[in-house]
Amino acid sequence: MVEIFYKSAGGILVSESEEILGQLTISDVLWVDLFSPTGEEKRAVEAFLGITLQTRAQAEEIESSSRFFEDDDAIFANSNFVIPGPEEYSMETVSFILSQGILTTIRECPLRSFSDLQRRIQAFPKNYIDGDVVFLNIVEQRVDLDADIIELLGKEVEKYSRKVNLGEDINEEFLLDINQMQENMMLVRENIVDKQRVISSILKSENYPSSLKEKLSILLKDISSLINHTNFSFERLEYLQNTVIGIINLDQNKIMKIFTLVSLLLMPPTLIASFFGMNINFGTAIGTATWMWIPITVLMILSFGIIWMVFKKKNML
Repeated sequence: MVEIFYKSAGGILVSESEEILGQLTISDVLWVDLFSPTGEEKRAVEAFLGITLQTRAQAEEIESSSRFFEDDDAIFANSNFVIPGPEEYSMETVSFILSQGILTTIRECPLRSFSDLQRRIQAFPKNYIDGDVVFLNIVEQRVDLDADIIELLGKEVEKYSRKVNLGEDINEEFLLDINQMQENMMLVRENIVDKQRVISSILKSENYPSSLKEKLSILLKDISSLINHTNFSFERLEYLQNTVIGIINLDQNKIMKIFTLVSLLLMPPTLIASFFGMNINFGTAIGTATWMWIPITVLMILSFGIIWMVFKKKNML
């Protein structure tokens, strides 16, 4: 699917057919958004811009040299966008190509920041004069969304911390939930650091308009504050995880203590009962005397009481 935003009669129109490019000039086109594009759509855009678009494999390269590069005519930047889920978060790589004042984006899934900006462009066309401005707005909106995600994760951390303080639902499943939150937090931080690297590279580029670099510098400061916030939240999660592990260990130790105590208390009576219950002739009719159960029972109770008192005196109960 392709969406081409172009200037017409003082406004901005959108076309979902690559054939419109044959009727437009470079100065007319503002933004070409390729969403899971077909081969024909990509070839039409490449012919119009005179450049070669990146493949998905190239866009997902983790090397810094592949995440951003430029030539005399275009800037190529790849950045990850976090997609929140009910439990797990995921990341989608988006390619940005800035060439001759036109922004070309390549993505494989729907993104809220793109759909919101597309509606805004058609509502306020005068605010978007070229593709460089569109790129800046996409990054600004995405950083705002990342800030919302971090705030949401912070509230989740606060909720889990409150549960720990109240002693509610502290078990292995609770610990797994905290671990999943740590994974999500690391994913968000990785996503923000990736944007920081891309923006820093664009600031060094001579192909990007100097008039817009000041706003990118402000964005870098916002991103730095978001990174500090994610670090703080991650430290809180680590502290929370250690606290939960400690509580679980204490509960398990209490259970083991009870089993150990019961075993030790019953050990002497069991030994006595086993001794007198042996089928051996001691020279007396101990095994046949019906009254012998009385002193044996007293001896068992006495041994139980002695062990109990020893544990009580040593504050082991």
